[in-house]
Amino acid sequence: MVVAPDLLMDARFNQIPFVTGEPHFKFYCGIPLVTEAGYALGTLCVMDFVPRQLTFEQGEALRRLSRQVLAQLELRRKLIAFDQALKELDHAHVDLVAEKARTEELLINILPVSIADELKKSGKVQPKYEPSATILFADFKGFTLLAERMEPAALIGLLDQYFTAFDEIVMRHGLEKLKTIGDAYMAVAGVPTANRLHPIDTCLAALEIHAVTARMKAQREKMRLPALELRVGIHTGPVISGVVGRRKFTFDIWGDAVNTAALMEANGAPGRINVSETVAGNVKTLFELEPRGVVETKHGRMLDMFFLNRLKPEYSRDADGRMPSEKFVTECNRLLSGFPG
Repeated sequence: MVVAPDLLMDARFNQIPFVTGEPHFKFYCGIPLVTEAGYALGTLCVMDFVPRQLTFEQGEALRRLSRQVLAQLELRRKLIAFDQALKELDHAHVDLVAEKARTEELLINILPVSIADELKKSGKVQPKYEPSATILFADFKGFTLLAERMEPAALIGLLDQYFTAFDEIVMRHGLEKLKTIGDAYMAVAGVPTANRLHPIDTCLAALEIHAVTARMKAQREKMRLPALELRVGIHTGPVISGVVGRRKFTFDIWGDAVNTAALMEANGAPGRINVSETVAGNVKTLFELEPRGVVETKHGRMLDMFFLNRLKPEYSRDADGRMPSEKFVTECNRLLSGFPG
């Protein structure tokens, strides 16, 4: 504590302007404010216009006051730091929410919504047996030869153009895209969400995919660019669905129905949709089918096959037989009401 009972009599202060002139201070007492860490924050000053002597009690009171001032200053510093920490925490929370949203969006893009929800809740997905699902396989004729001639960037761009269009179509018709392998495209209907009209939905999607491919082929040929023709195979049968992998999740299906669908595609024809006897039996009232008879496939399997050509005229609202009419919807509802379960 620095005490000057009479500033005019103290050589340290008697030349200071506020002593010699206005406001003519006569008394000064100063206590340095030093934190526990040793930082000097300033000085607690007491001044008066008349000379005076401090009693012991007054000196102790000023020391206590200085400690209280220091405590208040330290509290204020901590409150400022706490407020800053809260702001940083809020920013971190906003970033975390945004990151979680991006993660969930990515997860939903990779997996079906119901599967992604199950994975988030329990950390795993139970395999499920589905007694009936419809699998669609598609691949391009002559892709290997084209890949040898095109620049990689142009080839990937071409595939992306086709597969992006396919993604939009299968999503609109309620199918779940499973994967692409090279130039092959695979989707399924009726899994993971059961849907008793899945053979019909898949056939509608296949007709639209066929139309988009034909349109893109005509456009590319007009510009004298390499074009691709698509083979599509469809089969309906029982499958097991599930998620494999722990770091890179993949939703997939297994079973003989998958192999049969692949055979439908492999034994089809460019620009045509080849369906199995099971599919034909489910959709024959609504679509025009072209019987192919029994076809011998790989490993000597004999399978009845049909080309799916179009919707029947009475169920179509366009000349090409790809767009269902109101009568088609009515007939689907009638068929749905007649299904058991």
